[in-house]
Amino acid sequence: MPVTDPIADYLTRIRNAQAANHRWVDIPASNLKKKLSLILKKENFIKEFILIKDEKQGIIRIYLKYGKDGTPVIEGLKRISSPGRRFYVPANKIPRVVGGLGIAILSTPMGLVTDKIARKNNTGGEVLCYVW
Repeated sequence: MPVTDPIADYLTRIRNAQAANHRWVDIPASNLKKKLSLILKKENFIKEFILIKDEKQGIIRIYLKYGKDGTPVIEGLKRISSPGRRFYVPANKIPRVVGGLGIAILSTPMGLVTDKIARKNNTGGEVLCYVW
């Protein structure tokens, strides 16, 4: 059965893998998911990710990050804009996640960026998800 919301599927796979204390999670690859993984890596929410070639679209293996006490670094993932309800914001109304401790990932004319970069470049866009 095809996935109608690949971003929600991506976030759910990460959430479920962390709940089960897995070291990594495999996700079907796409350019959007590669960029999401790159942002999570740059913001230190995941350890690493690698691309695994297969006969189809490829796989992204995300190595999850845990604290010294075994708690996941990612405390929460929330899908904001969905295929049935898009959520766009202008540059002056970009939300802050958990008082600035988390990130909002936006799809802008410059590509996928965090809320901090969008504010710096004075660019609004579609709010895809929150990570904290």
